Amino acid sequence: MFALRRAAIRAAPLAARPAIRPFSVLGARFSGAVSAESIEKNIGPGAADGTVPTDLEQATGLEREELLAKLEGKELFDMEPLNMTHIGTVQDPIVVKSHDAIRFVGCTGFPAESHDTIWISLDKSHEHDRCPECGSVFKMDFVGSEDAHHH
Repeated sequence: MFALRRAAIRAAPLAARPAIRPFSVLGARFSGAVSAESIEKNIGPGAADGTVPTDLEQATGLEREELLAKLEGKELFDMEPLNMTHIGTVQDPIVVKSHDAIRFVGCTGFPAESHDTIWISLDKSHEHDRCPECGSVFKMDFVGSEDAHHH
């Protein structure tokens, strides 16, 4: 069927041929989950002609949010090590704040450095997660937004 259509197009004079465009030239469309406001906030202004852009001018997405927070004197992401004052139990777990639904945590045991670092995947859908080496229990405190689409 396509071969017949292609042959008919080739046989037609140039002026009568339909415009054939690849899909790559079609404009991008955003889902309803992306608003114009969030797009404007997450895209920098860019650099003036003939200049090299700064990090803030060219940053987008989470990187831009982090830079804007630093300009306000705030830290968007908590980079401090976990406070391991005790071994986590089900009744008293080690609480880890996260902006993402899944976060990796490195456990070195209690007291600190009592075993090699074991990476544990914390998930907001889990009640708690446990280190397989020392048994310490971790619980995620999800502080992110449910409608943040930065995965």
